[in-house]
Formats: sequence, C-alpha cells, structure tokens
Amino acid sequence: MSSIHPTAIISPQAEIGSGVEIGPYCVIGGGVVLGDGCRLQNMVTIQGPSCIGARNVFYTGAAIGQQTQDLKYKGEPTFLETGDDNVFREYCTVNRGTLPGSKTIIGCHNHFLAYCHIAHDCVVGSHVIFSNNGTLAGHVVVEDHVILGGLTAVHQFCRIGSYAITGGCSKIVQDVVPFMIADGNPAATRGVNLVGLQRAGFSEEDIRAIKEAYKAVFMRKQNTGAALEELAKSPHAANPRVAKLMAFIQASSRGITK
Repeated sequence: MSSIHPTAIISPQAEIGSGVEIGPYCVIGGGVVLGDGCRLQNMVTIQGPSCIGARNVFYTGAAIGQQTQDLKYKGEPTFLETGDDNVFREYCTVNRGTLPGSKTIIGCHNHFLAYCHIAHDCVVGSHVIFSNNGTLAGHVVVEDHVILGGLTAVHQFCRIGSYAITGGCSKIVQDVVPFMIADGNPAATRGVNLVGLQRAGFSEEDIRAIKEAYKAVFMRKQNTGAALEELAKSPHAANPRVAKLMAFIQASSRGITK
C-alpha cells in the first residue's frame, strides 16, 4: 500500500506505483511516472514528462524534472528518465531536456548529496556519487563509478570517464579521462585514482597498465596524438582498461584535462 500525506498535491495525469511514500507538501505534476517503492520526504516537487524508476529516495526540497533553464527552450515536450535506487538529498535539482523529444538520463544506484544540480540533456551513469553542490552544465556525460567532489562545476559538453574522481571546488572545462584524479581551477590531471581502483577490485595487472598509460599521456612532453600513437604500440594497449582509456581520448571533442 502507498502512503500519501493529505497535504500532497498529485496530478490526475500522474502514475504512482505501489508501496510509494509521499510526504507533506509534495507536488507531483502531470506526466510523471513514479516507480514502485519511491519515497518522497517532504516539500519535494517532481514535474513531467518524467519517468522515475523504483525505490528512488527524495529528500526535502528536491526539484526533479523541472523544465530546462536553457533560454532556447520554447515549451516543447522534453523528458527526464531515471533508473532505480537513486538518492537525491536536500534541494537537488534535475532538469529535463531542451529540444523537442530530448532527454536527461540518470542511471541506477547513484547518490546525489545536497544542492547538486544536473542540467538539461545530461547523461549520468550508475554507481556515481556527487558530493554537496556538484554541478553539471548542459549536455555533460558522466560515466559509471565517478565521484564528483564538493563544489565541482562541470562545463557544458564535457565528459567525465568511469572511475574518475574530482577534487573539491574543481572547475572542469575539458574531458576527464577514465581512472584519473582531476583537481584545481581550472582542473588538471593529478594522477591515477589508485585508491578508487583498488576499492573497486581492479587487478594489479590492470592498475599497472593504467599507470603506464598515465605516464604516456600525461607525464611525457608530447602532444596527445603522439602519446596515443606511442601507447598503441606498447604491450599495454591490449589491456581492456587501457583500450577504454584510449577510445575515450580519441572520442573527445573538447580535449582532455591535462
């Protein structure tokens, strides 16, 4: 059975799953699909069109699925999709897409701490942690297992690769390569996220290969293209983790955080 506080306002065009808890003064707009087992603490707003997965938890003041802040937006239908088992702490904001039919997409098992912001058309993977005030501009891609440090701000169209971590108060203006630590204003790549990789169960062989890739790309005085050519000729190029790192760099349109 769902539990809905009498002060909550729920649109008749919203779909509410089973076992949902909706606390005082929450507002659920039309076009919202709220999955089974979701919990809304109090004063949470979810607007649609939004499809919210199962067992998501929203704390006080979270504003989810609001329209984009992009000034090009003309009121067309845009969307938000989230997976399951996410936590949105106090006053998190998540915006829908901008262009007609566009989506903001969030995966599963993420933890967004207080005052985080995910702007229009972002794609966030799974098992991600955003510390307090982590902020994404529009069209940012965050891959799986990323940790965004507190007060980190990410420029539009940037990508943050899997298992990367940013330091607190970092300014990200280019892509952060997978498995790396980025820190500073503007951010620079400081090294391999060794502790994060060890905690995630990476093998010694994988970590060794990633370290060698880091040396080739970031420590030698050569441009990125030359570094990739060198890395492609090394025995470490066959390692799946290094192959992912190389493919990420090759796909970069903004350049990488060096």
